[in-house]
Amino acid sequence: MGRFARNAMARASGGSVALSRLWPGRTDRLIIAPHDLRTADATRAAEVYAGRFVFAGKIVTCHGRSVFDLEPPSEDWEVNLLGFGWLRHLRAADTAITRANARSLVDDWISNPHRKRPIGRRADVLARRVISLLSQAPLVLGDTDGKFYRRYLRGLTREIRFLRYTMLDIPDGVPRLQVLIALCYASLCLANQARHIRTATRKLSDELQRQILPDGGHISRNPGALIELLIDLLPLRQTFAARNIAPPPALLNAIDRMMPMLRFFRHGDGSFALFNGMSGTPSDLLATLLAYDDTHGTPMVNMPHTGYQRLDAGAMTVIIDTGAPPPANVSHDAHAGCLSFELSSGPSRIVTNCGMPATGRDNWRVFARGTPAHSTLTWHGTSSCQFVELSAMKRLLQGSPIVSGPANVESFREAVTNGMLLTTSHDGYLAKFGVIHQRVLMVSHDGTRLDGEDTLNPAPGGRIKGSDTDYAVRFHLHPSVKASRLSDARGVMLVLPNRDVWTFEALDDKVELEDSVFLAGNDGPRRTAQIVIRQDSRQVSSIRWSFVRSSTSASATTAKRNARREPELPL
Repeated sequence: MGRFARNAMARASGGSVALSRLWPGRTDRLIIAPHDLRTADATRAAEVYAGRFVFAGKIVTCHGRSVFDLEPPSEDWEVNLLGFGWLRHLRAADTAITRANARSLVDDWISNPHRKRPIGRRADVLARRVISLLSQAPLVLGDTDGKFYRRYLRGLTREIRFLRYTMLDIPDGVPRLQVLIALCYASLCLANQARHIRTATRKLSDELQRQILPDGGHISRNPGALIELLIDLLPLRQTFAARNIAPPPALLNAIDRMMPMLRFFRHGDGSFALFNGMSGTPSDLLATLLAYDDTHGTPMVNMPHTGYQRLDAGAMTVIIDTGAPPPANVSHDAHAGCLSFELSSGPSRIVTNCGMPATGRDNWRVFARGTPAHSTLTWHGTSSCQFVELSAMKRLLQGSPIVSGPANVESFREAVTNGMLLTTSHDGYLAKFGVIHQRVLMVSHDGTRLDGEDTLNPAPGGRIKGSDTDYAVRFHLHPSVKASRLSDARGVMLVLPNRDVWTFEALDDKVELEDSVFLAGNDGPRRTAQIVIRQDSRQVSSIRWSFVRSSTSASATTAKRNARREPELPL
């Protein structure tokens, strides 16, 4: 049976795998295994076989004990372990040893259902485990007998049953969609599930229509949610087709709306802009998803429902947050970054937000969500949004949602003689401090200049509240940028990795160059710098600034620079 099973799997390795031939005649059987789009690394199978489990930057060595009985070094590590996504690495190796190892590990888990692992019963982790066990069933069941198959199926159906019951207490947003996606997979992959297929499809359709906005963004406003969801929704569409069942229109429409958003948030180096909980871009997953994008066109310039604007000119890209905070029930990872922007030139990122780390988020969450961690204006060191701060409330709400923030965010773009002009404003500081922040950006036609002006105005007929009237405009720099303040303290010279030179100028204000941190690095938080301009609104209510690509940045001018005996810039 093992050789027959492997041959059947090999014939279907390009997509969903038919399993009904492996165990014919059974009514409680797996009939198909969905495709897993996540990148697999066959070399990691040897680590797992040796009892070394490396997740989220932590290593645990089993030393002959069950990995499920060991104390996890971090929550992120445990989430990865109990999601069983690592089975794909064993499948990529495709040897008798890795198949036996996978079967042993899965058997270890399903044979001990009473393990006290609260993380393992968390809705998003349970959903990921169900999808992993379904998609990697050919690996686990390829060389087995009917006895193990029945035990595997009992364990899988127990997980699915528990997942259905958790629908009453699932956090809103991405976790809720992940559970419904997993239940759709389960109903499609198991035999005799017609009633569950109808129910799961209807619930998923309703949730997609609620959570995926008309412009394709997610209701949480987190760009990373698109990657998390599409990596499961695309194979789900294939699984419907493999079962000869028409995918629900809501699924097809959601995918069609979401795919262009992938290009909207991309900088020239392929990384996503860092807004509202986005961490480092999983480049392998993004490349896989973009291969499914049939449009291959230029990104859209305006996402009015999600609340973002994009300005492209020449090699320059500017992406701006012009939206109000998401609803409180999906704002647990949202940031107070209204009117912040990111700037890149070709493959070089220049101005960023601090972002969020991929692991160990709790250590940085308070700082990363605050307005000072974004490239925008901050009034008196406070955030434009307020978060739940009481520990008891955080436990009750399972996080720290936004309780207040900008209610009226306006943006207007127009083509002008010198380029593209974007005028934006938000009232996040109005209720407490009596001021409205307006930011005007203009990108030149050739993409060599970005001019900006940040202004604080009292509400019409109102006045500034309180005695604290200081504010700061911050521009966090990407760690690959080498920055040095000019001698007149009115500007900063920026040298990019490709040796392009940009100059930041604020002719009427003193510029400071201070420490910052880039949290979204693939290798963890990295030290970087930020440009800061501080003022008092009672004296100066407006700050004008610009980023200009220097004429000395082109390689063709190197000889001219040498002729003037200018020193080479240190890299």
